[in-house]
Amino acid sequence: MNWESTDFDWNQARAFLVTAVEGSLSAAARALKQTQPTLSRQVAALERDLGVTLFERVGKQLVLTETGRDLLEHVRVMADGAGLVALGASGRSQAIVGQVRISAGEAVAAYLLPPLIAQIREQYPELEVHLVSSNRLSDLLRREADIAIRHVRAEQPDLVTKKVRDSSAHLYAAKSWLREHGRPKHFTDVADAVFVGADDNFRFIEILGKLGLDLKIDHFKWTTDSHVVGWEMVKAGLGIGGMIKDIAERTPQVEQVLPALAPIPVPFWLCTHRELHTSRRIRVVFDLLAEMLAE
Repeated sequence: MNWESTDFDWNQARAFLVTAVEGSLSAAARALKQTQPTLSRQVAALERDLGVTLFERVGKQLVLTETGRDLLEHVRVMADGAGLVALGASGRSQAIVGQVRISAGEAVAAYLLPPLIAQIREQYPELEVHLVSSNRLSDLLRREADIAIRHVRAEQPDLVTKKVRDSSAHLYAAKSWLREHGRPKHFTDVADAVFVGADDNFRFIEILGKLGLDLKIDHFKWTTDSHVVGWEMVKAGLGIGGMIKDIAERTPQVEQVLPALAPIPVPFWLCTHRELHTSRRIRVVFDLLAEMLAE
């Protein structure tokens, strides 16, 4: 290796990394306990040395350019390496530290993951978990998350995937709704029933139609763009709604309706990027989630 040609400033790279993670120079400066002008000069110097633009300003936020997103992946690996060196030097090389970003749909994030994250905290108190709650599939290759919990298998060849379990979704109603309207057992019993809709109601109608339940968009009198809000509306007795059984079984105020309706398959997949093989903190969290979700 030609050591004389190696001229890299880790402080500049760290300034870029923290700014990318925090989303603004002011937040990054606070995180690094530096002044904002100092941090800004470091990021600008890195852009100048590399001859690229790493950020675009959108309002008060800094958004990574495509070049910035590509560089972020490499700088994250460098940060992990620097962290391992520091841990080894301090006699703590076996510690698992740093942040792991986990992406999951709203309902899974709100109702299933908090107890699992609590177990992760008990085993690895120096880990930090950032939970990305979104029904949109996070782009793992662009580092929107480190690990994603999905209900479809990822097709990208650069991702690592593992199927951890098969679950299912069913129709449920609050016990208060059932006391008022009765317990429907046959498809004809819900011909005039009110349904709670969340997200894509037309897609939900299509899925139920394939199972033999003929619903119209007019059945959905209460709608929302949030699965969490939709489930709360079902719990409040506003109508019938769908939910993954893992969540419904943890909700004592609801009961399954139309038991004759075939279950809607809901597989649980864990996905991550190839950094799984080099980052101990991601590997540990991935394995823990696989174990806990399988249970």
